[in-house]
Amino acid sequence: MTFSDYTQKTVQEVFKELQSSSVGLNQQEVVLRQQKYGYNEFPQNHNTIITIFLRQLTSPFFYLIAFAAVISFFIGEKIDGMVIVATALINVFLGFFQEYRAEKAISLLRKFIPQQVKVLRLASVKENVSEEQLIEKKYLVPGDIVLLEAGDIVPADMRIFEQESFIVDESLLTGESVPVTKSIEKKNEVVKEIFKANNILFTGSSVVSGKAKGIVIGTRNNTVLGGITRLVSITNRQSTYEKGILYFCKLILRVVLVTIFLIFTLNLLVKGPGDIFSLILFSVALIISILPEALPAVITFALAKGSMKMANQHVVVRRLSAIEDLGNIEILCSDKTGTITENKLSLEKVISFDQVKCLLYGILSSSGYKKDEKILNPFDASLISYAKKDVLLAAKEYQIISELPFDSSRMCSSILVQDHLREKMLIVKGAPEVIFKKTSKEGSFHIHQEVRQAVEQEGINGKRVLAIGFRKIDNNTFSKGYDQSQEKDLTFLGYFVFEDPLKPTTIEAIRLSKKLGVQIKIITGDSKEVSEYVAKKINLMTADQVAILGEELEAMSEVDFDQACLDHVVFARISPEIKYNIIKSLQKKYDVGFLGEGINDAPALKIANVAITVPSASDISREVSDVVMLKKDLCVLVDGIKEGRHIFANINKYIKFTLASNFGNFYSIAIISLFTSYLPMLPVQILLGNLLSDFPLISIATDSVDPEELKKPKLYQLHHLLPFITIMALVSTVFDIIFFLIFKGHHPSQIQTLWFVASMLTEFGLVYIMRTNHLFWKAKRPSFALLFFTIVAFLICIALPFLGIGQELFHFVQPSIISIFIVVGLVILYLIASEIVKLEYFHRTLHKK
Repeated sequence: MTFSDYTQKTVQEVFKELQSSSVGLNQQEVVLRQQKYGYNEFPQNHNTIITIFLRQLTSPFFYLIAFAAVISFFIGEKIDGMVIVATALINVFLGFFQEYRAEKAISLLRKFIPQQVKVLRLASVKENVSEEQLIEKKYLVPGDIVLLEAGDIVPADMRIFEQESFIVDESLLTGESVPVTKSIEKKNEVVKEIFKANNILFTGSSVVSGKAKGIVIGTRNNTVLGGITRLVSITNRQSTYEKGILYFCKLILRVVLVTIFLIFTLNLLVKGPGDIFSLILFSVALIISILPEALPAVITFALAKGSMKMANQHVVVRRLSAIEDLGNIEILCSDKTGTITENKLSLEKVISFDQVKCLLYGILSSSGYKKDEKILNPFDASLISYAKKDVLLAAKEYQIISELPFDSSRMCSSILVQDHLREKMLIVKGAPEVIFKKTSKEGSFHIHQEVRQAVEQEGINGKRVLAIGFRKIDNNTFSKGYDQSQEKDLTFLGYFVFEDPLKPTTIEAIRLSKKLGVQIKIITGDSKEVSEYVAKKINLMTADQVAILGEELEAMSEVDFDQACLDHVVFARISPEIKYNIIKSLQKKYDVGFLGEGINDAPALKIANVAITVPSASDISREVSDVVMLKKDLCVLVDGIKEGRHIFANINKYIKFTLASNFGNFYSIAIISLFTSYLPMLPVQILLGNLLSDFPLISIATDSVDPEELKKPKLYQLHHLLPFITIMALVSTVFDIIFFLIFKGHHPSQIQTLWFVASMLTEFGLVYIMRTNHLFWKAKRPSFALLFFTIVAFLICIALPFLGIGQELFHFVQPSIISIFIVVGLVILYLIASEIVKLEYFHRTLHKK
């Protein structure tokens, strides 16, 4: 049975259902139930370190890089092979540590359940006598009687049956910032929402004040917290970044393998098997030429640079690839309590004809103040912090005669005090509608309709209101205290307006998010009125928009649910399961980031594209997160999104350039090889060109980025740009064929040397053409590192054909001056054509979007 099944039952019905009683279970019955239900602890993770490590070796990306390394060693290029192996291992170990942290998430849930609890166990069946025992929480079973007091953490789901001023903080489960008063009374109907089940205690919630007894109705996986655990354990997130890389690797693998097979077969058919070994070397060199072996280095450098920059801005990135995913965020879902607001009730104003008196009486009725106890009730604590020193000192002069603490059934608290003149006064504080009913028609602050409307408006505005009334009393009437029947004919003194204040930077963060095109949605367990008020105050909702409740979403079909998730900005009274489903629904169309901190946020955090939390978050939420904001400032997060987009754009530059350039040369060499009796470029020259072209691109992470790529990053994702990459590769292939037609009568060594030089020069130029969508000389200035390494690679490329080392190791020959001029002319024409094609493409496609 779930907790909701017990909300409508009386205490005696619960005892009967669980075959228990107020004196507890005997030891023999406990043992039998432990065998039936198991221990009250979450199962530990069975994945070993070796299993997690081996799992990293099963990705297409690893296969791709490993294949490149094997081929490099096979043809004798040991240095190239070692570099490839090193970059592959870096990615393997990064993936290992990421997954290892994620696997620890479930085990951390145990920290939210106390290790020892106080229970009643039946000592003598015949005499029906029980005794208190202190046991490990894992030995609890359904039917056990648990004793709780202030400071305890609830060890299992329980039906409360005795209580004394019992208040519980359930914010980690519900998101509700105000502690909840518990009751022993049964509900009139079955209650399915946690925040309405005030006769149920939930695992992981903490006791704020009072004492209580409860009977265990659910342990381990049969608790609300257990349901969250199941959601966390079955959810495996694959980031947009990882999906994109897998797509990229699979694309290259398919194209390369099919093309190499065709070229190898056609060469055999055309030229025969006479020099098959040279053909094999040529084929594997072609494979090396197209594989982006520098991609891991480019990505690692870019992400590490971004990680260091964000760390300086008080943001810790726990998964490097999350930096790029951060840039892809289109919708940011945030919990309200503790992230948008301070999660700290503050007294906003006191409305009364005598504010000092109203505040004084409010403090007198604050539980524990006169006893010098710690004030745990947030309403009372905010009253005391608001008051000036003279009011606090005045309150100390009163003597408490009798007190009735706040009770959720009465919705008020009462206190009988006596001043230094021995005059007695009854003060009642509570919900306005309750105080109104207890107030006399005559009084120094009569309740006019305007007052009622003002109080009602405060509620609509998301504020919490407590009203207060008092009555001077006769010493004879109340010589021995009072009872509830005497709480009448009060003088209405005024009311207090409380709010959970916004964080100072929230409004600015929302504004910057809109500028970046990031939608913000609030998903909270708090009330609809409070949530709407906050959203409108930060300009997230218009005046005519409304929040949607979790129970409304729960009743919808899948189609309506998806549409509601898109249409609404604020989601109130949301359970962990619905929160999880909202994120999952939004991910059908958008990349979603989720900012949360409670236990109830863990499932949604784990499924989100980017999981973001704060240092004060629960351990489970921090463990499944990708980004931890050390400084609770949404502006920092917005800057992180901008930085992520910057990194994404630069990594994208490398991928665009590599695909366009490598595929262009790949197909040129492959096609031309069918019509020549020699290899158009030697394997060692192909490998050298591959290394030289990658040399400046390692620094691409430092490059500047066009502003429009920061505003609309999805328009520049790889699958959107494949047509552009294909066209640019085709331009390269056309000019390569023109080159071959011009120089086809030259000696093979001359052609190989000149083609190498031409290929390098076009690739260096193509970097600066493809780094921007604008005219390349009008784009933002490239970084110093990119310019420096391009110049170094350019000088090496030009010098090698004229140096002995180039002629000896790479079989270059010294080209003639006329040949050099022809090559330079072709390169210039190629760059002009590429620039025209690029501008025309973006004019016709991306700019229209």
